[in-house]
Formats: sequence, structure tokens, C-alpha cells
Amino acid sequence: MIVLTANSASELFTAACQAVLLNGHVARPRTLTTTEVVGAHLCLTNPRRRLVDVPPARVINPAFAVAEALWILSGSDDPWIFDYNENLRRYADDGVLRGAYGPRLRRWGGRIDEFDAVIDQLDAVRRQLHADRDSRRAVIQLYDPSRDHRGYRDVPCTLGYRFFIRHGRLVMHTSMRSQDLWLGFPYDIFTTTLIQELLAGWLGVELGEYHHHVDSLHLYAENAEAAAASLNGTPGSAELDPVEVPWPDFDTLLQRVISGLVQPADGSTWHAFGRTLASYRAWKAGERDQARALAADTPGPLSDALSSWYDHLTPALMGDPR
Repeated sequence: MIVLTANSASELFTAACQAVLLNGHVARPRTLTTTEVVGAHLCLTNPRRRLVDVPPARVINPAFAVAEALWILSGSDDPWIFDYNENLRRYADDGVLRGAYGPRLRRWGGRIDEFDAVIDQLDAVRRQLHADRDSRRAVIQLYDPSRDHRGYRDVPCTLGYRFFIRHGRLVMHTSMRSQDLWLGFPYDIFTTTLIQELLAGWLGVELGEYHHHVDSLHLYAENAEAAAASLNGTPGSAELDPVEVPWPDFDTLLQRVISGLVQPADGSTWHAFGRTLASYRAWKAGERDQARALAADTPGPLSDALSSWYDHLTPALMGDPR
């Protein structure tokens, strides 16, 4: 069991890499070699420092971080997410990621007595905590045995989220059965802390600590060397601007951001999200100068993160094997 606390996602990431490399044991699920720690509790004290950035060893694609977060928050399992991460296609069945979190978060289907029911779990916990500030029932469930034992390629790693208002602050706990530290953690913590911050805003409370509980925290063998190299990097601690939107306007704003229609008046962070997606779409279309210009014009830390990602991609485009 490891317990780690840090003030930024980057610091938490490097501390976790070190802990897994030092304390982990070999496990080979599905014949894939990993170094694994069973039982990890990672605490982020400032959830707005959600961007993992440890150059040059670990530079993430901020456009995918933003896109995945919006994809989940909007309740979607639509294939547009593949535009930001082609590797996800390998986990799809019939072109659909069957373990997509969005529909489970915003459109959980089931039966209540003799009636079919669709539940927006995000709204449910919002209303629960409005009604009872000390509630212990603000739970979002993502793992669904009725779907996840059917042999699909994509099975959720996240079991669920829990929220508590204590001392005027919203504290969030995430439980995961499995966490790929190198590839998954940087993107998962971006989404979960964004959910936490939005919910805190809807409830009119301060943003508290974020807790990430993992049963199997692991590094795949092909990422172990890079994880070791990340320990020599300088972890970034950039803090994103506050993100807020009234609950009644939330879904409309999400669609505007995803569609590229967001405006600066919608708030600096939402505007930055829209610019980030637009920049990456330009990059994918081969419009490199336009992509970099949009990145430079993106408000806040996502600007530098995009530029770093494009610098990371450029050697491969030039034939450099790095």
C-alpha cells in the first residue's frame, strides 16, 4: 500500500512513478508484463493543478485531455473522440467504446420497480448535496456488471466517484480497479478534478482535496524506462483558471465548446478548451502553422501545453525515431 500527497498532478505523477518502480512487483494480466503496486491512495491538494507536465520525459496531449473530459461530461459515446486519440479504436466493439463513462454518468439506464428509468447521476449528486450538505450518499457509479461481464474490449477502470462537503469544501474520492499510471493517469485526473470543480461551483462551496484510490496501480514494461526518466524532470505546477457555468446552461455550453462555437465571454477556461480543440483539429488537418498560432492564442497553461505537445510530435514527423 502506498499513500502519496502532492500539490500538483505533475508532482503526484512523478511520486507515483517512483513508488511503483521502487515497490512494485511483476504481474502479467492478459500476458502483458507490468510492474504493479496493489493498493494506492494518491491525494491532490490543489485540483486546479490538474495538468500533468514533466518534460521531456512525459508530455501529454492536452487536446485529448480536454476532449475526453468534455466527451464524458456531455454523456457521449460518439466516435468523434477518436479524432483526438486514434489508439482508442482498438478497444471499440462495432465502432463503439462499450465502457464509455459518459452515458453511465449522464444517462444511466436501469429499472426502478416495474418502470424503466434513465438517471443523470451528475445531477442526482448535485441535488443530493443541495438537499443535505452533510450527505454520505453523493455517489456516482460507473462499473456496471450487467454490461461489463459480456466480454467487450473496453471495460471501465473506474468504479465510481464519491463526494462530501466538509468544512465548506467539496472533497472527491475516486475508486479504480486498475490504473495505467503512464498512459491513463494524466488524463483521468484531468477529467475527475474538472468534475469536482464544476460540482463545487454548482453547490457554492470551495474546492477541497482530491483523493484517487487505485487497487492495481501499474506501469507496463514498455513505459518503465520513460517513467524512470521522468524522475529527473522538473514537474510543472501550472494552475488552470477557475471553471464555472450555471447548471441550467451546462449542456448547451458543452455543445458549443465541442462544436467550436465557444466565445471569450463564456469564460477564460471554456474559451481555452475551445481553442485547444480547434488547434488540434488544425494540426490533424496538416495546418501546422495555424495550429501553432491557435495554440499561442489559447488562454492560460493549455497554450504552453499544446506547444510542447507539437514539439514532441515534430521529431516523429521529421523522421526522427525518438
